[in-house]
Amino acid sequence: MAAPVLRAVFLGAPGAGKGTQAKRLAAACGIVHVSTGDMLRDEVARGTELGRQAREFMDAGKLVPDDVIIAMVRARIARPDAGGGWILDGFPRTLPQANALDAGLGADGLTHAVWFAVPRATLIARLTGRRTCAQCGAIWHVEFAPTKVADRCDRCGGALQQREDDRPAAVEKRLEVFALQTEPLLAYYRGSGKLVEIDADRSPDRVYEQLAAALGLQPRPANPMENQS
Repeated sequence: MAAPVLRAVFLGAPGAGKGTQAKRLAAACGIVHVSTGDMLRDEVARGTELGRQAREFMDAGKLVPDDVIIAMVRARIARPDAGGGWILDGFPRTLPQANALDAGLGADGLTHAVWFAVPRATLIARLTGRRTCAQCGAIWHVEFAPTKVADRCDRCGGALQQREDDRPAAVEKRLEVFALQTEPLLAYYRGSGKLVEIDADRSPDRVYEQLAAALGLQPRPANPMENQS
């Protein structure tokens, strides 16, 4: 008997590790990982009509409206390579987006909504401790993935810097916005019977094992260089 097709959304606060787990699970299952940020960049780069619409807002420093994002998501998961299943990483973010996604999927509806739960203090420590190499883009962490030489990248020797949105004040704001806009999705997906809650306050390996078991999949060993995202 063929394994059921996985069509899932991965939800969680910034720093919960959902991007890391989405990439890993998608690779293990041979399905498509759809990050809204990557999707936006792809549409813009390919010069599609949706990409041109999105670029107008991005160039003006404005958020891309829900209707454009939703149209992009629908178009992406309708492509042939997504026929075997997909994971949406970071979408939906709001109840209107969740409603629109469900309305657009029809018979091939969502199979799981996975919530990566992490205490606020852990999220703050993960985010504020991240450092990015200005030269090669590698991501390190002052506590969880420190470099051999402080403030220098182990890969290329470039200077490490803290992103503006990883500074304490910005992190607090990001978490406030998340709580206001995205946490209501917990009740929405719990009511649909599709919610899977994961304790993500542990190592990436342990999180993956829990995730694979909850979805009825066979876990594989983790890559020790994976970062929280």
